Amino acid sequence: MIKTFEEIVKKAESLPPVTVAVAAAADQEVLEAVRDAQQRGIARFLLFGDKAKIEAISKEIGLDFDESAVTDVSSPVQASQQAVAAVRAGRADVVMKGMVQTADFLRAVLNKENGLRSGNVLSHVATFEVPGYDRLIHVTDPALNVAPTLQEKVQIIQNVIRFCHSLGNTDPKIAALGAVEVVNPNMPPTLDAAALAQMNRRGQIKGATIDGPFALDNAVSVEAAEHKGIQSPVAGKADVLLVPDIEAGNILYKSMVYFAKSKIGALVLGATAPVVLTSRADTHEAKMYSIAMAVLQAEYLKRSKEESV
Repeated sequence: MIKTFEEIVKKAESLPPVTVAVAAAADQEVLEAVRDAQQRGIARFLLFGDKAKIEAISKEIGLDFDESAVTDVSSPVQASQQAVAAVRAGRADVVMKGMVQTADFLRAVLNKENGLRSGNVLSHVATFEVPGYDRLIHVTDPALNVAPTLQEKVQIIQNVIRFCHSLGNTDPKIAALGAVEVVNPNMPPTLDAAALAQMNRRGQIKGATIDGPFALDNAVSVEAAEHKGIQSPVAGKADVLLVPDIEAGNILYKSMVYFAKSKIGALVLGATAPVVLTSRADTHEAKMYSIAMAVLQAEYLKRSKEESV
């Protein structure tokens, strides 16, 4: 099972390189990520955006590319549309957000006629390599679904299960988080968590071990779980933290980055192709890790499609 971002990158290096379409690529952090991924041989790139700026930044950072890889586009909105169109046309396997507002980028991804909708709920996963921790921690959904219903949480979980499988974790432990670790009728997230756990036990959700509700401490700390007398295969050993809503997820995400100094990668799951969605403030390292995650996800989706035929 993959436990670090470096292992993700090395796994991506062993796979055939995929093509990534980058929307609004005229940004130094974005192009440094492109350079690093290209140098490690994990991806090829189509760049959409201000060609003059892309060329100037590329020259400054030592990024080489074929002239035909750059499409001059005047606005970030149009760059997003054209990057998505490249994936729909089969010219690229992954679409990546560059220096463009998330709402504008997702509008192109979610376009009913020309986007990458699959008919399922799209969800965001942020993967963290926390200093001193023995495994990667995946948080979902800290960015897309504001207040997901129980049924939407089922689809969010199904998305992240497939993602974990692409990383070699065939039985991820998923903790449905709340403020407490007991079911409280006055706290709806605890009711959802208990329902999800029961659905998993009855085989309605497969491919993972799900339990909850958990407070954060007893989801990630064996000592905390034992202290509270919680007996569960997930207690203290969670790979995935399912957050109750976007506020909790966003706060946890930023706490992991700014307080824990974690390494990070992030994707949108559930579309017809992997979607790299990181913050514009994220480092080029985080963006490169996200590209590597997308390469593994693209390979997994391709393999699953071939096996289903």
